[in-house]
Amino acid sequence: MMLARVADSLYWIGRYIERAEHLCRISEVMLTATLDDNESATEVARIALAAIGDHEESEEILTPVEQVRNLLFDRDDLGSVGASLSRARENARQVRDQITTETWERLNILYLRVTGPYAEQEFAQSASTYLHGIIADLHLFKGAADATMSHGEGWRFLLLGVHLERAQRIARLLDVCFGDHAGPTPMTDHLAQMAVLRMACALEPYLRVYTAEIHPLYVLQYLLFDEDFPRSIRFSTARIQEYLDKLAPRSTVVSRAGPERLAGRLNARLEFADLDETLGASAILGAVVAECSRIHHAVYETFIDYPLEQRLPA
Repeated sequence: MMLARVADSLYWIGRYIERAEHLCRISEVMLTATLDDNESATEVARIALAAIGDHEESEEILTPVEQVRNLLFDRDDLGSVGASLSRARENARQVRDQITTETWERLNILYLRVTGPYAEQEFAQSASTYLHGIIADLHLFKGAADATMSHGEGWRFLLLGVHLERAQRIARLLDVCFGDHAGPTPMTDHLAQMAVLRMACALEPYLRVYTAEIHPLYVLQYLLFDEDFPRSIRFSTARIQEYLDKLAPRSTVVSRAGPERLAGRLNARLEFADLDETLGASAILGAVVAECSRIHHAVYETFIDYPLEQRLPA
């Protein structure tokens, strides 16, 4: 049985790593799109900033490059890439004996890429290349964890954090595009639709399924329901349920609000959802975000922040 503090650290490493990758990918797509000064670029920037969160709420008018620089290097912003990687590294330091040398070294390389003395200089020289390098190193970190860590409890907590974060982030991105705030005719711009697929690393996999026909409803269907694409919401919720089912139970008390039951309910909702009902997608996307939050709290109550008397033998 894993210590609660170890499970907590591994879980948050997964969340912070996935958060950093998502932010870098959205930033890279936005910078590439805004090289052109047209309506498509404006729409892509709107989607990117809205999906990131509160970073568009600023009295100062910033260029896309300045916005991305702040998102990368502002250590006072807890939602920045730099802050996410710093917290991931600190959590890894606390459980150094639970992760492999290859995983630890790759995380240190990531940390130094963003916090090193020449980081901002490298970004200024070529912002897109710099972001692409961070994303590649994040993939290498995940690959090192998968290839060198034992696939036991610790690995499951790490991947649980990754997929919870991913499901919430993709749901928020889709809500910006297809939800109630997207307007009466969301995602009519072809280049913006391609940009959203790239933000989810889904353009090439999507084209293999739908060929060259990029349609808003198909984009929504693919990123929400595809069972085989690892960045779809459906794929992530299935993995969340799988990891929670395999984690050792910490209590003999069966709770109706246990994390594995919540995950199973969310996964079943997506598995049996009627696509026609998602034309107004805000309800189901909002439910994904809300259910992931409930699963997060249930994970804490079950595995991390549980009352001591529930775990002591009678």
